[in-house]
Amino acid sequence: MRWRLALGWVLVPIAIGSALPAAAPARAGRDRLNILLVISDDLNTDLGCYGHPVVRSPHVDRLARRGLRFTRAYCQYPVCNPSRTSFLTGLRPDRTGILDNRTPYRTRLPEAMTLPRLFRRNGYVTAALGKVFHDGAEFNDPEGWDLIRTPTGTPRGRQGEGRSLAPYPWCRWVAAEGDDSDQPDGQIADEAIRFLAQPRDRPFFLAVGFHRPHDPFINPRRYLELYPLDRLRPPVDPPDRSPEVPGAIPTSYRFDFTDQDRREFMRAYYAGISMMDAQLGRLLAALEQQRLADRTLVIFIGDHGYHVGERGWWNKNTLFERSARVPMIVAGPGVPRGRTCDRLVELVDLYATLSDLCRLPPPPDGEGISLRPLLRDPARPWKSAAFTQVQRGRIAGRSLRTERWRYTEWGEEGPVELYDHATDPGEYRNLATDPAHAAIRAQLRERLRAGWRAALPPGG
Repeated sequence: MRWRLALGWVLVPIAIGSALPAAAPARAGRDRLNILLVISDDLNTDLGCYGHPVVRSPHVDRLARRGLRFTRAYCQYPVCNPSRTSFLTGLRPDRTGILDNRTPYRTRLPEAMTLPRLFRRNGYVTAALGKVFHDGAEFNDPEGWDLIRTPTGTPRGRQGEGRSLAPYPWCRWVAAEGDDSDQPDGQIADEAIRFLAQPRDRPFFLAVGFHRPHDPFINPRRYLELYPLDRLRPPVDPPDRSPEVPGAIPTSYRFDFTDQDRREFMRAYYAGISMMDAQLGRLLAALEQQRLADRTLVIFIGDHGYHVGERGWWNKNTLFERSARVPMIVAGPGVPRGRTCDRLVELVDLYATLSDLCRLPPPPDGEGISLRPLLRDPARPWKSAAFTQVQRGRIAGRSLRTERWRYTEWGEEGPVELYDHATDPGEYRNLATDPAHAAIRAQLRERLRAGWRAALPPGG
């Protein structure tokens, strides 16, 4: 059976939850919910509120205390363009056809009702500041935005002491001169603060796309100084770990790092997180100062995860937990404060969630479901699996994540991976060929083939 048939991509309407109280009919823009969507590029869950012992992320942590933090949120494709196209259209990568960073979504989906387009057509003022869709005008949705700004920083902000860690232009850190306003993310925050200060009689959908911690690893020096090299501990893979199956780790880069290189890479990545976090703090402060916090829903996400040395890999684009799992925090009116949700959710759910909460009509062919019921009751039964995929040439890698297991296939007849998160959260021991796990392997194989609709919660 071919994959596209086996996964059952049938177009049916989304069932929207209704656990939160319904909003009263809006008579003016001031009565309607504003949306602030903050996207951090290449951000994994190395954050204080997710338990990281070193990374300093006080403003993300404060947002988590104000809202609901999802502990098991997953992207649908762990690369920028496919992931962003997916959650901004509400469609999974097989439907969008966007499986790389080269193809603008409009070449495949010219009439797609993107998330910003939906909000704009329903009376919202929409703004894209920074990297929201993939970088480049050809990747954006000009019909979705009233305002687009893509600051690039200053020449001063690109100068400073630095070092290349590998023979690739991106793999270099710089302790930059100047301050935050010399960096793209600082300027993006400036633009967002100006936007929030403008009086308006309509609600807004503001998408803020911070570039950090994505490479190039250029950050003001003070952020690197937060992470003395002798405090950083590069990951050490177990010596008896299973070998990677072909395709599990991309072959596009080789990292022959010394211990010093590893520590410097970690410092550069973590500095980018703290740089981004500082801009988020400025943005949240402006929301309070403008007295908008009580009628603005804030959604904070990473577009996909990132390896920081696990398996010798210093990048994304794998189907392991480090690459597929993302941070997700929702805060604002009607959202429980200081709670966590351990249920499986997916970035593709954002479209259905935001359209539902704002009472906007979503397209009937969406492939996510509204998280509204979880915002009311984070412990309620939910999806039984999340789905992530990558492409290796003509071979599709597809992964199923349940509460306990990760099951991955490489092509219809290719290698298989099976990891038990109850005993192996680092996914180092592949149990796929273990006879003792043959039954669970067969069960998960069928669940992967049944597709995402079969994993929906009752009534979903």
